[in-house]
Amino acid sequence: MTPDRIPARAWADLIFLSLIWGASFLSVRVALDEIGVFTLVAHRVGWAMLILWAYVALRRLPVPRGWRIWAAFLVMGCLNNAIPFSLMAWGQLHIETGLTSIFNAATAVFAVPVAAACFADERMTRRRVAGVLVAFAGVAVAIGLDALRGLDIRSLAQLAVLAGTLSYAFAAAWARARLAHLTPQVAAAGMLTGSSLIMLPLAYLVEGTPALPRQPQTFAAIAYFAAIGTALAYLLYYRIVRATGSATTMLVTLMIPPVAIGLGALVLGERLAPTAYLGFALIALGLVILDGRLPRALRR
Repeated sequence: MTPDRIPARAWADLIFLSLIWGASFLSVRVALDEIGVFTLVAHRVGWAMLILWAYVALRRLPVPRGWRIWAAFLVMGCLNNAIPFSLMAWGQLHIETGLTSIFNAATAVFAVPVAAACFADERMTRRRVAGVLVAFAGVAVAIGLDALRGLDIRSLAQLAVLAGTLSYAFAAAWARARLAHLTPQVAAAGMLTGSSLIMLPLAYLVEGTPALPRQPQTFAAIAYFAAIGTALAYLLYYRIVRATGSATTMLVTLMIPPVAIGLGALVLGERLAPTAYLGFALIALGLVILDGRLPRALRR
């Protein structure tokens, strides 16, 4: 499907999803002022799990049986929720919300070499190599040369966020290998069940019994990133995938940072260094090269 043939409803869904996920970075940062990282992630995946299973029950979708598929859900929950959500939330304690969203855009870049290593039909063509190299250069620029020369808490936070995006890339490969036969809603609900089984005990052991927040803004933040930023966002995401394919859905990673940067500046007073914007531009260029449709259109 070429860019000019993307349905108008799909464009509307992409914009809506970018607004939802862009605001999720802000809601996470607000919640971190009162609750710990693991407790935050436990709230996020636990409540979203309940919402999605309620949706599955209302739609009367078949629930998978057998220990193998539930073991796959556990691995998927670890790779796609527990690890990246925790790393990115910790990273947001030390770096700006907008910068976190810029690094998040590298998820699709990491997915290319991971898929090439895992699947025979995902070869690294010259175009893909060029796109990955340009995007990786953007990541390096966004981090900054000073941060690359010495490790401090800020540079470690940036590396933690990037490790989260790498975990997303492995999750995509795992989903294709183990969960492709499931309906997206059931796969998402099962994944969140797996991550809840990990995060609830972990939050209890490290930070104590997860409790409801006392501050109203924290309660609102949890309600947002669990119900809207996770449960609703997954349903919307899979609808876009069905309508346009995964390549077009990748565009949302380029639409999120402007939302997150704007909200971070408006609400939190954040200001990013010029290198962060230059890095995002290079990441965006790399993703355009990887997508391939714009270069083909220009050649035609």
